[in-house]
Amino acid sequence: MIEILKTTNDNKLQELSISEAQSGSWFNLINPTYDEVQKVSLVLNLDESFLRNSLDVDERSRIEIEDDCVLIITNIPIMEDEGAYDTLPLGIIFTQSGFITVSSKKNNVISSFNKETSSSFDTRDKTKFLLDILFRSTKYYLRYLNYIYKQSEQIEEELRKTMKNKELFQLFEVQKSLVYFTTALKDNYVVLQKILRLTQNTRRNSLLKFTEDDIDLLEDVIIENRQALEMVEMHRNILENMMDAFASIISNNLNIVMKFLTSIAIIFAIPTMFSSFWGMNVAVPFASNNYGFLIVSAISIIAAVLAAIFFAKKGMF
Repeated sequence: MIEILKTTNDNKLQELSISEAQSGSWFNLINPTYDEVQKVSLVLNLDESFLRNSLDVDERSRIEIEDDCVLIITNIPIMEDEGAYDTLPLGIIFTQSGFITVSSKKNNVISSFNKETSSSFDTRDKTKFLLDILFRSTKYYLRYLNYIYKQSEQIEEELRKTMKNKELFQLFEVQKSLVYFTTALKDNYVVLQKILRLTQNTRRNSLLKFTEDDIDLLEDVIIENRQALEMVEMHRNILENMMDAFASIISNNLNIVMKFLTSIAIIFAIPTMFSSFWGMNVAVPFASNNYGFLIVSAISIIAAVLAAIFFAKKGMF
C-alpha cells in the first residue's frame, strides 16, 4: 500500500496521487508490492535496496548516509495480539524531494500521524517530522511497558491461586517481549547518538538540517529512550526473579505431594503385610481362635494408625 500525503498551509493533510507528488510530500509505504517499490524508487530516483532493506523483519537499527539520501532504520514496538508484543523495523528515508516511511506491517506509530493529528506535525519539515516519529515510537514503548507490567501482575495473582501451564506460558511470552524490547531499544539508542553527532557535523547533514529546537527535541527522544530501556531492564529482572521463585514453588509443591503419596502408600502397605502373613498355608497365631480375624484386623489397623501418627509428627502430611 502506498499513501502520499502533504501538509498544506492551513496545517491539514492533503492526499496526493503518485503523479501529483511534489517536494514536501510524505510517501508512506505499508507492506508494498514489488511494483509499488519500483514505482516509488523511479519517482524519487532512489535505490530500491533502501526500500527493500526496511521490509526485512530481521533488519537491525542503523543509519546510512549517501550524497543524495539518508536511510534511518529504527525498531518500533507493535502489539501483535492481546498480551503479545514484538518490534518492527521502520525505514525512514530522506531525499531532496521527499520523505519516505517503509514498514512491513501496519503499526500504531505511523497510524498516529493522520488527518486528525495533522496540526501536530508538518511533512514539509522533514527533520522535525523524523524526530516526531522517533519520539512517538519511544512513547509507545513506555505505553506498552505499562501494559506488560499490569499483565505480569495479573498473571502473578493467578499463579498464586493455581499453578497452571497457561499462566506460565503467558509469563514466558511476556519475558520474550521484554527481550525484543531490550534489543531494539539498545540499537535505537546507538542510532540516536549517531543522529546527535550529525547535528555537530555540518558537512554530512545537508539533508538533515537541525535547528536548536530540533536538537532539544532529539535530546528529549534520547532521554525517553534511555528511560524505556531502564524500565525494560527493571521489568526483566523482576520477571526473571519471579520465574525463578515460581519454579522453586512448583518444585517444592511436587516434593510435598510425593512425600504425602509415599506416606499413604506405606500406611496402606501395613494392613496388606498383615493379611499376607496370615493368609499363608502354615500355622499362624490365632488360627484356631474364633476371633482371630478381628484380632489380626485390629492389630493391622493399630499399626497403620501408629505409622500415620509418626508420619504426621515428621511433617509428612
